[in-house]
Amino acid sequence: MSHYSRQEIFPEDALPYLDELIEEGRELATTVKVGQCSFLRHYNVESECDYKIKQMQAGRLMMHGQIGFRKLDKSRRAYREIYEQIGEAGYLINRYGICLDWSMGYPRDAREGMPKGTGLILNDDLDFALLTQEAPVAPHFGDFVMGTPAALENTIAALKAGSTAIGNVGQYFNFRMPHWNDDIATTAATVKALALCAAQPQDILIHSNLDDGFAALFTDLTCSVGAVLIEQYIVDELMGGRVSHCYGHTYSDPLTRLAFQRALKKISRSPGSMIYGNTTIYGTNIAENYAALGSYMLPDIVGQMTEPTGHGLNPVPVTEAIRIPDIEEIIDAHLYANRLIERAEYYPNMIDFEQVDLLADTLINAGTKFKKSVLEGLEKSGINIKNPFELLLSIRRIGAKKLEELYGPGNKNLNEIRKRKPVIKATTVIELEQQAQKIANYLSAEEQEVIRDKKFKACVATTDVHEYGKVLLEAVLKKIKVGIIDAGVSTDPDVVAKIANDNQATFVAISTYNGVALEFIEKLTKEFALYNLSLPVFVGGKLNQVDDDDASGLPKDVTKELGDMGVIVCHSVEELLRELIRMAQGARYAG
Repeated sequence: MSHYSRQEIFPEDALPYLDELIEEGRELATTVKVGQCSFLRHYNVESECDYKIKQMQAGRLMMHGQIGFRKLDKSRRAYREIYEQIGEAGYLINRYGICLDWSMGYPRDAREGMPKGTGLILNDDLDFALLTQEAPVAPHFGDFVMGTPAALENTIAALKAGSTAIGNVGQYFNFRMPHWNDDIATTAATVKALALCAAQPQDILIHSNLDDGFAALFTDLTCSVGAVLIEQYIVDELMGGRVSHCYGHTYSDPLTRLAFQRALKKISRSPGSMIYGNTTIYGTNIAENYAALGSYMLPDIVGQMTEPTGHGLNPVPVTEAIRIPDIEEIIDAHLYANRLIERAEYYPNMIDFEQVDLLADTLINAGTKFKKSVLEGLEKSGINIKNPFELLLSIRRIGAKKLEELYGPGNKNLNEIRKRKPVIKATTVIELEQQAQKIANYLSAEEQEVIRDKKFKACVATTDVHEYGKVLLEAVLKKIKVGIIDAGVSTDPDVVAKIANDNQATFVAISTYNGVALEFIEKLTKEFALYNLSLPVFVGGKLNQVDDDDASGLPKDVTKELGDMGVIVCHSVEELLRELIRMAQGARYAG
């Protein structure tokens, strides 16, 4: 199949009228204005975009921090204290990314009873505004605003609070709110929000974290540049906005990390939002994590020194892989990063930028080819590629994996994951392949044979949109010949139970991230009962939950509670493999 038919992508009888959606957003712009906040007043600028351009022209690097504790009062305190303590050390933090809870993605009147994570919950417009008055740091409302069912109401609140960098368009393509299946309403809300921002007299940066979108799922890094170009086409050309990109979670190779930054310099029309820290290389050893922090910060620093793109540099606290970092840990990471900047003056002289730029040009050329192929393919499918609503929804429904398989710039090769040989293989894929083999080798040849003989079938799913753990687990299980039943990403408990039952799974493996494991397992247990299922359930990931009565607002580990519910908690894939051996040997019930 070279492309889909329009009927396959849009089986609906009718779709919303684009003109009406855009008109509603523009009409709102006559009453919804960018409010004043401490940052805009202090620097006497109209927007963060204006500020970024001035900083770039002055040759100043900018710093980004992530805050957003469950409780508003602690988030407000963090907003103020981080700025003050970094300032007392002689440094500056320029912008904050506000970590909203994923439940903020539901419309306010639909949040009751929906799952909550561990992030900040703002109940009304006043809560947004209270946060942004605490210190002269640019407020960036990134997660769970654009791209969600609540995109319009959250964008209105963010604008009124003085935020001029709002996202996250990347999440639109890859995130699904649990128990919410109306992607038409989500798309309509996003188009209205984009129109509202584009109609503002100030330049509103429409943030897109590529690693939250399709980029993290592409095996070819050049497709990530293609995603940048496609989003530019939708947001800038079709909607009249200014998209601003973020990357960095998964870029551990310093050469490709720096080349990607320089590629963005050549193709971006607006300053970047932030370069995120490479969180996938953090582990549980704090000292080792400091080495990881320095390893990704240095190419980011060199990039902004030599070819500034306006991205804020984000030193992720070294406790990130263990728990949600507290205020002091965020400050420590920034003090470390600022000192590293001071020590990085001579590093550009050591780098062969000709080689870096050759790689950047390859990224751009192949990425441009991918954009062109995607748009041509969608047009052949009957999609109106001048209609941003149709374009957004069709790309979301087809998904990253199929887009790369159909339109990727690499030559066709049936032995590759996406049936194409990557032009530049993503470092996530390289590391995943290496890690999967290493984990599989944890078992001896005899133990692997024992598991193969049992012909186990694993039903694998995630409770949320964080897919890396699931992909790694599936890669390991495939290497030891365990059958995979893909129950999807951000899958509801009733769907997992049905898929496991219909496909006669031997066990269920759930990967989770923040704050939802207990509720998910409780509902999954009830769904199992409807099918009279009795299967082992393995759970791994960040097993925590926020107690709303806890003054700290920080999540607590819920490993014991999960164990009491009868599931098998695995803090690593190796632990799951050990449990499979026990199942194969009859020491644990195997369904």
